[in-house]
Amino acid sequence: MPRVVSKRRAVAVAAAAGALSLGSLAAASTARAAGPRVTIAGTHPEWAVTAGHAAAPAVRTGTVSARVYLAGRDSAGLTAYATAVSAPGNALYRHYLTPAQVRARFGATAAQVTAIESWLRSAGLRVTGVTREIGGYVAVTGTVAEASAAFGVRFGRFRAPGGHTYRAPEEPATAPGPVAAGVLTVSGLDTAPHLARPAGALPPPGPNYWVAPPTGAYYFQKIATTKPPAYGRHQPWNVTGYTPRQIRGAYGVTRSRMTGRGQTVAVVDAYASPTMPGDADKFAAVTGDRPFRQGQFAQHLDTPFNSVTECGAQGWYGEETLDIEAVHGQAPGARVHFVAAASCQDADLAQALAYIVNTRAASVVSNSWAEPADEASLTSVDDLIFRAGAAEGIGFFFSSGDNGYESPVEDPASDKIQVDYPTSSPWVTSVGGTSLAIGSRDNYQFETAWGTLLDPLAKSGKSWKYAPPGLYPEYWDGSSGGGTSTMYRQPWYQRPVVPDSLSHAVPGGGRTSTPMRVVPDVSALADPSTGMLVGQTTLQPNGKTYAFSLSRIGGTSVSCPIFAGIEADAQQAAGYPIGFANPAIYRRYGTRAFHDVTGNPLGPGYLAQVRNNYADGFTRRGPIVTYLRTLGVDGEGAAALPATKGYDDATGVGSPRSYIQSFFR
Repeated sequence: MPRVVSKRRAVAVAAAAGALSLGSLAAASTARAAGPRVTIAGTHPEWAVTAGHAAAPAVRTGTVSARVYLAGRDSAGLTAYATAVSAPGNALYRHYLTPAQVRARFGATAAQVTAIESWLRSAGLRVTGVTREIGGYVAVTGTVAEASAAFGVRFGRFRAPGGHTYRAPEEPATAPGPVAAGVLTVSGLDTAPHLARPAGALPPPGPNYWVAPPTGAYYFQKIATTKPPAYGRHQPWNVTGYTPRQIRGAYGVTRSRMTGRGQTVAVVDAYASPTMPGDADKFAAVTGDRPFRQGQFAQHLDTPFNSVTECGAQGWYGEETLDIEAVHGQAPGARVHFVAAASCQDADLAQALAYIVNTRAASVVSNSWAEPADEASLTSVDDLIFRAGAAEGIGFFFSSGDNGYESPVEDPASDKIQVDYPTSSPWVTSVGGTSLAIGSRDNYQFETAWGTLLDPLAKSGKSWKYAPPGLYPEYWDGSSGGGTSTMYRQPWYQRPVVPDSLSHAVPGGGRTSTPMRVVPDVSALADPSTGMLVGQTTLQPNGKTYAFSLSRIGGTSVSCPIFAGIEADAQQAAGYPIGFANPAIYRRYGTRAFHDVTGNPLGPGYLAQVRNNYADGFTRRGPIVTYLRTLGVDGEGAAALPATKGYDDATGVGSPRSYIQSFFR
């Protein structure tokens, strides 16, 4: 699982920072004195703090390239309509709007856009582009002085913990009162990594990660009898990697006889693999499925690509491949529309999401990327897009994250315990992760929350180095993302289901009087040791040639496209677009639609596997290293996300059981 930007996450911006220099600009003072102004939300980065700053000249030179995002009209009306069409039993349920109808009712007017352009030009900024659709913006460029005058801010330089310095506004940007209602937010005022910058051509594919033997074709096929026991028994060797057919059997897809035919699933990632969809066709053939038929696969590439080095483009190739193969594996009859963002920067990913809503390119959208919530820069833009999508009958699905509660000891890019975003938006379906045991007949055996502690084999080979399960966090090895949001209040669909003990919890400890959004909503296979096989063209161990190779992949980057594919099957069963799925999902809580995933599915005690790793998994070189992998340890202490009976913040309402069948007419 790649980390940070190539780990399904937009570029992380350093959190706490100290100002290197502050000051005032005459132009900014003049702009503030010109008349009543209104603060623009989301324009002052959390890391651009003033405490402890040193006296130094303000930033007076340089250029600013910004996007002023359009708020549109009647935000409350859009929320109400999106809620009504998504709520079973409502008179407007499934009365979806077309993209043109959404723009006509809730989009920005020509007068609003003209007023915003006039305001920006009056400060000397040059308008370089305008998009009036949902998620649209006015793009401008100019000098620091011109931007300071337009937005009523002073600029300074701020040092991040990693030693990098960024230009950023000292205070939130403002807009003149007459135009402020049409402005949603502004991006590009700071130079931190979420600002997209031009870059060169895409690199070739990276190396493959090779799975060391022995492995089982299914769970419990091979028992590690030559290795020390743990928890009173010899544990099984890990699996080679499940095929899509095995996963279809475990999650009720095979029994449903649904294939997703007639549905379209969009997959959103950054960049585009040079070997797709050929790799997906080869993978289908190798694993016994059918390749894409003519016209079943399409792609929209938002070129030119940029920020290639910052974002780690090679890692995104594997993400795209995994996502497409997982969706096709669970919905082999569905159309797959790949939408490639120009980079992993927040603004470019938002533009890719907006494309889907403005063209209704799909009714199900899989997104295997995330970032800590306090680092997301365009939440208001994304949420506008998600609400518009709900009004059109589009469901957005997001990975819940691979670092549990984002504790700093589990994710150094996070400065506190928190949930990820966009998965924590109340307008998307958050998909958590599990460890899944599948039997010899593709049958579901058991499941627990994904959360792994490693314990290396002792030098003697007769015991494990530490008393199982091992040391946390030193040997923690990934877990399902989840927890309670501090940004969003509890949505209506969670009220009857989510326990107060979770919705009123404050990340890191304490309680709040206001119930908040809790994630994930659902879950599916994610543990890399019970992961899915993926086929991709990769650099071979000789470091010179490229060839198609199989590997086992995990993370909530697997669970999200698996569930998105199953959602397409459910839509086929229903005969209509389900759209924003959460109201329908929570309505099925406690039924046979879901497996209730707990921490002890086989009774008291830990579950575990034994796994061999190459010392260098990319070249298959070095000695074999053996680990006991204890399952179901999703954080400890304040960062713990235990899987319990009923709804929990590790696996949500559970994993698919007869979910598809619950939609049969």
